[in-house]
Amino acid sequence: MELLDMTCPHCCSPRVHVLYTYPTKNHGPRRMYECQECFAYFSETKNTLLENLKTPLSVIQQVLKARTDGLGLNATARTFGISKNTVLDWERRCADLQPVLFLYSLVHHFLQIVIEGDEAYTKVEKNRPADQSEGWTLLLMDRASRFIWTLECGKKDRKLFEQAIQTLEQLARNSADLTLLTDGERRYGNLLFELCWELIHNGKPGRPKKTLKKGVKVRIKNKGSQAHKKGRKRPKYQAPWNEHPDTEPGVEEKQIHANHAEAFFSALRRKSSPFRRKTNTYAKSTRGLQRLLDVY
Repeated sequence: MELLDMTCPHCCSPRVHVLYTYPTKNHGPRRMYECQECFAYFSETKNTLLENLKTPLSVIQQVLKARTDGLGLNATARTFGISKNTVLDWERRCADLQPVLFLYSLVHHFLQIVIEGDEAYTKVEKNRPADQSEGWTLLLMDRASRFIWTLECGKKDRKLFEQAIQTLEQLARNSADLTLLTDGERRYGNLLFELCWELIHNGKPGRPKKTLKKGVKVRIKNKGSQAHKKGRKRPKYQAPWNEHPDTEPGVEEKQIHANHAEAFFSALRRKSSPFRRKTNTYAKSTRGLQRLLDVY
């Protein structure tokens, strides 16, 4: 039984049959199909990553690995003796797979998810103040498996955070227990509350109270020192919004950290040239920076 049935790329008809098999130089034999509805001819690699590719996959893998290990675009083209446009074409093909793989990962249901959120800053096009740069990169990483749910770049504004929180909202549907741990950025909790809230009807008079959805927990770190201030001392970690009364107790303080996300960005600064601290390498555009992040 074939897991993925072949359909016509023109009319989407499943009534196709193998016309003949033809040899390729580097990828072995391939089959040519004919649709019995629209009578169109197409190869088995039509509308896939391998369409019109003649270079061996081992070479493409080495080139992309060199790019994710920190080798620049021009240096990669010189080292492997290929055109820059060819490298960009391979990166765009792989970057287009990222949304498909993300949707496939959302098919699964999870009992418990602990997400770490953090941001990193780099320069795009030219040197700008940090609040005006479009090189802010936002990361949402699963703590247990180190799976990267979101790696988006852009200006550090509401739009960038909304994209990440929409991902968390989708995860909340597929999980019975979702915990978000950040480095102190309050916009995570505020936007998550706007998308993942519900009303608690307890039978008492008055307006029902808004809380986070059942099973969703958010903890943020109170930045700044209160050693010189009088009055009640703030807790080190707090929940920015009320949680559902049926949600299980919160996370222990020793487990509230984003160390794995910070370690990821430390590795990214060693591997990816636009994120290196000790050089003046800039990403030429936000689109190119996002393409590199998707390939990574």
